[in-house]
Order: sequence, then structure tokens, then C-alpha cells
Amino acid sequence: MTTDFSTVDLATARERLRRLIIDLAVVRGKVTLASGIEADYYVDLRRVTLHHEASRYVGQVMLAMLDEAGISFDAVGGLTMGADPVGHAIMYAAGDRGRAVDAFVVRKAQKSYGMGRQVEGPPVAGRDVVVVEDTSTTGGSALTAVEALQRAGANVVAVAIIVDRRTGAKERIQETAGVPCLYAFTKDELGLD
Repeated sequence: MTTDFSTVDLATARERLRRLIIDLAVVRGKVTLASGIEADYYVDLRRVTLHHEASRYVGQVMLAMLDEAGISFDAVGGLTMGADPVGHAIMYAAGDRGRAVDAFVVRKAQKSYGMGRQVEGPPVAGRDVVVVEDTSTTGGSALTAVEALQRAGANVVAVAIIVDRRTGAKERIQETAGVPCLYAFTKDELGLD
């Protein structure tokens, strides 16, 4: 059975995405996060953002969240690799609604060969962009992307995260980058301690 995603209302999409995150992405056990912090669970959102059904809901929910916050933007992306499928999902969801939103990828470091870019994709200079992240603990990856985009001449208007672990990332991003930081779900909504 296939789903006609254009007929799925936002409340249904949001609840289905929440359920898919819980079922597919939450891994219990001791792990060390990218931030170096130890945790009792890991939210492996690539299991969701790269999933045939869940990725469609990621795009719908994240685009709606940005729209509801009044964030206007031309392009979306973030630090590779967690942000890549999130940006693409939003780009496709916008396209399904007749909106032209580009995606971009931010490398961890500027290339030393070829064009020497750190931001790949359509040019971002002079454009309003949103930095996305699948999940965030300290906000470090999002802030790395913000800095690279600002050096590339982009106007970063917001950061949007699928799951906020409630460990201070939102506050750090807002204080350091000076832009709103939005999230679709908190760890509490996923039943995580």
C-alpha cells in the first residue's frame, strides 16, 4: 500500500513521524555522542530521514514548522551528513507545494582542491537560508554550518532541528548565531529520559 502524502494532514504527519522516530531511530544503551557527551540512548535519525515513508513526513513537518514560525527562506541544508537528507526532504516537500527551495551541503572543512568550497550546491551568497540538523546536543554542528554559510555570503535566518535533546543546544545556537532555533520534537515527546 502506498500513501498519497499530499492528502495527509499535518497532525497525522506529525504523529506518524513521532511514532516512526520512536520505532526506528531510538536505540537504548550507553553511547558517546558526536559532542563527546555520554548518553543512555541514541536517536539515530538517519534511520528515519533515509526511510522511504518517514523522510516524506520529515519534509512536511519541518516545512510546516518553519512556515508556522514565519521563516521565509530560499535554501536549506547543513553540516554533512546528518543534515543532508533533512534538507532534501524539505526541498521536496516545498516542491510538492509549488515552492522553489534549494538544498545545499556544508562540508566539515573547506576543500583544498577543485573549487575549494565548503558549501556545495546552488550558490547561497545573498540568499536567506535555514540550517537544519537531525538532532542536536550542544549545537556544535549547526554552528559550524552557520559560520561556513556566513563566510559564503548567506543570510542565515534560522536553525531547525528534528529532535532537540534538551541539553542546551537551542539556547546556545540562539545566543551564538543570533537566529531562532526551532525543533519539531523534544526528547520528552519521544518518551526519552
